[in-house]
Amino acid sequence: MRTAILVAALATVVLLVGCDAKEPPTDGSGSQPAELLLFCGAGLRPVAEELISVFASTHNVKIVADYAGSEVLLAKMRLVRKGDLYMPGDRYYVDQAVQAKMVLSQTPVCYFVPTILVQKGNPKKIQNLRDLTRPGLKIGFGDPQACAIGRETRQLLDKNHISWQDIEKNVAFQSLTVNELGLQIQAKALDAVIVWDAIAKYYQDNGTEIAIPTQMNVVSTVDIAVLSFTSNRSLAEQFAQFAASEQGRAILLKHHYTVARPN
Repeated sequence: MRTAILVAALATVVLLVGCDAKEPPTDGSGSQPAELLLFCGAGLRPVAEELISVFASTHNVKIVADYAGSEVLLAKMRLVRKGDLYMPGDRYYVDQAVQAKMVLSQTPVCYFVPTILVQKGNPKKIQNLRDLTRPGLKIGFGDPQACAIGRETRQLLDKNHISWQDIEKNVAFQSLTVNELGLQIQAKALDAVIVWDAIAKYYQDNGTEIAIPTQMNVVSTVDIAVLSFTSNRSLAEQFAQFAASEQGRAILLKHHYTVARPN
């Protein structure tokens, strides 16, 4: 079923990238704005939307963003061989794109810190990763074949010597994006999920965050890459530098993203 969903997603992007339904709007001067395509991890959507809006307000550019799981986006890029920028949830995926000769440059932007998000008030008294193996819990993880949080969660379990066999019985849901996990807490469908720290902050009204000690955690570096098949390298590089600039960092902080690597 999951494979069918991924195949459908790839088919959809081929259709979307391959056709232009209408001409892009002008900037009022009569000149058409340049257009950039950003492949962006779903967990970065809140901050990416503001980065795009602010950058576009000072540049004659229209930035179209494709939000999905990092692995899904990587597969799309391999397939369509189009696009200008790639910002997944972990540097691992940019490194994979580098190996595939799809990257001209990469710039660090922020860090993703995995955290446990439980129901408001923590009614199940979950205190650490090991507690997620307790009988009777319903938990959610990202799918490691689709999104960065899924891959990172598996690494997190390995680091803390928690076998998949010990925890699998409690895994009631595996998502294609990190955002879906927060929604499961909001809907009171699950007892606990593992999400990025920034995503957990968006669900403070519905959930309680249980931090994972830094020495037990696996932190992701988020890079933005300029793709080798960009049609406007100069503008793509400018956006990448803007995302990593002081102004970009201020926007990241506003949305609760971590801009300094945890010690």
